Amino acid sequence: MSIERFLDNSPSSWMAGIGEHSDIVMSTRIRLARNLNGYRFPLAFTEDEAHKIDQSVSATLLDANEDLHKHFSSIQIKDLSELSRQVLVEKHLISPKLANSPMTGSVLLSDDESVSVMVNEEDHIRIQCLFPGLQIQEAYTQADAIDGLLEKELPYAFDEQFGYLTSCPTNTGTGLRASVMMHLPALTMTKQMNRIVTIISRLGMVVRGIYGEGSEALGNVYQVSNQTTLGKPEEDILADLQSITEQIIQKEREARNALLKHSSNTLEDRLYRSLGTLSYARIMTTDEAATCLSDVRLGIDIGLIKDVDVTILNECMVFMQPGFLQQYAGTTLNASERDMFRAKLLRERLQMGVTPKTKGEELT
Repeated sequence: MSIERFLDNSPSSWMAGIGEHSDIVMSTRIRLARNLNGYRFPLAFTEDEAHKIDQSVSATLLDANEDLHKHFSSIQIKDLSELSRQVLVEKHLISPKLANSPMTGSVLLSDDESVSVMVNEEDHIRIQCLFPGLQIQEAYTQADAIDGLLEKELPYAFDEQFGYLTSCPTNTGTGLRASVMMHLPALTMTKQMNRIVTIISRLGMVVRGIYGEGSEALGNVYQVSNQTTLGKPEEDILADLQSITEQIIQKEREARNALLKHSSNTLEDRLYRSLGTLSYARIMTTDEAATCLSDVRLGIDIGLIKDVDVTILNECMVFMQPGFLQQYAGTTLNASERDMFRAKLLRERLQMGVTPKTKGEELT
């Protein structure tokens, strides 16, 4: 499949706005870090080793399309422009580490973009499964199937005492990072997030922004993931994340109900102002767009704003990013031009997601 398929404005499957608790949990991600036995890790390997690893992993996975009931396309990172790499990062299909790697590396993408296998990132293999809503076990089952198929054909670097060996010691053991991406506007508005982040860290989890480590919680979107990979079985890691996620969901629902009960007029005014901004603004920064999209999504989820498709809002959180804007525009844009084009794109996308009123139906 052509790389253009993954770079155009087609949404990834994780943006579908479906799955359990999809009004709060935008997506679930499972990532497994693996290295091949007999090769130096990417921090120290040669270009020749990188090439051999890339060929071995790609051939093994592409030969297994039928076994996995998925079709994969192999994309060489070196063949992509800087902009194309940025778009794939913004769509969560590759990591910034792989996008900027000087060595031979690739990504194997499933047609629906729910699975990406990165080759020669921080580790030789990074298996990523990204599902909509809260689907921790389902995403892990898919990742485990791919992992089992690769391990059957390719010998992994494994130690009986320490488990799977990885470039970063924090991944050694299971090599598992499980995360959920959550929209938590009410907890943010009521200033409870700092306390929740502190509690979560004490429970062996970490909270990051929308693009993982080092990123900010743009549009009140947070990623919650496990910190521990050594000395703890996969089942326990997944169960702990499930439990903590469900508790956060409950707290977010309580905060939403409290806002509706005690500040309904103020809340409604804010949410509709944001809808108006998205509908009519001609210039929008990334931060302003993210805040407005968060407000409108909250309005939809609590039933104040009707006839707007939440899937479109999920897409817009990605499509408003600098790389995608320039890909969509077909030209390089400076910061001011991006702000104008972002406003235009959001107006168009929002109109696509509005259900037309039937004759005689009144606006509320």
